[in-house]
Amino acid sequence: MSPDEYCQQKAAQSGSSFYYSFLFLPPERRRAITALYAFCREVDDTVDETSDESLARIKLAWWRTEVGAMYEGKPTHPVTKALHPFLDTYTLKQEHLHAIIDGMEMDLNQTRYLDYAGLTKYCWHVASVVGILSASIFGATRPETLRYAEKLGHAFQLTNIIRDVGEDARKGRIYLPINELQQFNVTAADLLNARHTENFSKLMAFQAERAQRAYDEAFALLPKEDRRAQRPGLIMAAIYRTLLDEIQRDGYHVLTQRISLTPLRKLWLAWKTWVRS
Repeated sequence: MSPDEYCQQKAAQSGSSFYYSFLFLPPERRRAITALYAFCREVDDTVDETSDESLARIKLAWWRTEVGAMYEGKPTHPVTKALHPFLDTYTLKQEHLHAIIDGMEMDLNQTRYLDYAGLTKYCWHVASVVGILSASIFGATRPETLRYAEKLGHAFQLTNIIRDVGEDARKGRIYLPINELQQFNVTAADLLNARHTENFSKLMAFQAERAQRAYDEAFALLPKEDRRAQRPGLIMAAIYRTLLDEIQRDGYHVLTQRISLTPLRKLWLAWKTWVRS
């Protein structure tokens, strides 16, 4: 299996919405974004699929070394071999890839966030940086485009947090800020025991409104000159925002189920957004 095939398989197996945004790209950009996505999956799986925390830290340290080797022209892993040819072409910065690894390590260091400022820092590492790198691959000619991508990545992560509240709680992780739980009189025990209360619904409505604002703020930053090139990100936004709308319509029943869109609906949204953009 070639490095590109390895990355393609990694992306396809994940079933992620990101996969649908890659389908309409030219071959070279598609190869680059698929390699980036595979890198994110590899380091994320290092934390999520490794029960031994010390082993997870060792693996993340290995990835830091491997990123350095890739920038020295000596990649050894299929993912870094696939990503290496595009580092200069799309100005992919080493510090941004290290920032992603830092974000994964944050999941080992803490399972709660005191306030939105702390959560924003986490979102920047695990999502906003990915947005910046992705926008560079898609084709960004204006600095505003990178700010748009940073904000859009933040909106995606807020949506993920809302969708995965129950699943994360079962893993012992609560990403909703503690001071906001207190504001709406929702306890950690409510989340850990999947108690869907009226206060929980109000808390989630507050979170969803914040995410919706983040989407609006992101779109306002995207210059028209780069809109066509950034269509993959707009496809992702269409899919994620539709998911957020579904969660809202369902009454935020996310403690006991994981609400998702069907592959056919994702493909329809991808095609429709590509044509309209």
